[in-house]
Amino acid sequence: MKRVYDFLVKLGDNNNREWFNKNKGEYLQVQEIFNRFVEKLIADIEGWDEQIRDSHLQVKDCTYRIYRDTRFSKDKSPYKTHMGAYICRSGKKSPYAGYYFHLEPSFGDGATASGYLGNSLLAAGLYCPDTKIVQSLRDEISVNGDSLLDAISEAQGFELETYNVLKKVPRGYEDIEERWKDLIKHKDFSIGMSLPLELLDRGDDELLEYVSARFKSCRHFNELLNMAVEYAIEEM
Repeated sequence: MKRVYDFLVKLGDNNNREWFNKNKGEYLQVQEIFNRFVEKLIADIEGWDEQIRDSHLQVKDCTYRIYRDTRFSKDKSPYKTHMGAYICRSGKKSPYAGYYFHLEPSFGDGATASGYLGNSLLAAGLYCPDTKIVQSLRDEISVNGDSLLDAISEAQGFELETYNVLKKVPRGYEDIEERWKDLIKHKDFSIGMSLPLELLDRGDDELLEYVSARFKSCRHFNELLNMAVEYAIEEM
């Protein structure tokens, strides 16, 4: 994966079609390296998460195009400077919580050439869930918030993301347990951690072992979220 990372660094410095077309062969090679890693990661997760195993996912169900949609963006850079894979029940377009592997160089300003996350990371949970799913999660937290808090604490090295949180407890939940109030303010329900870049130098096998083990510690978190997702889907 070090070769993939190094290519993304060069792409960030040369985010234009002329450079990309000249280096399209190298891109296809690093894309294959990334896809092989994702294929192995899916297989590993299938060994301990039956929801993933029952989904029979392929790499294409979890990965994304390198080409950016610039139609509604001020940033007209044509290519993403990251590569990611979202491994979740029924694939990346489903509403279910899953495991996200994200490889992206930092360009020193807290962002990247394509304005995304700005570093390499692992994440689990839900990003931008449907309003009815958020409502279902809040209903669950209002009666059983400790289960979700415990699941977050089980996730090794992960912290609850706080980029999309209400300032006040949503209406109707003012009387819940005090220790659940910060949690119920969330509109996204995801946990994340930075990926140590030194792992890239140690080879893909060690990286795979590390990523799979960290994701395994998030399984309970995703299971609880997906129960709430299922309840919401039944009501839609």
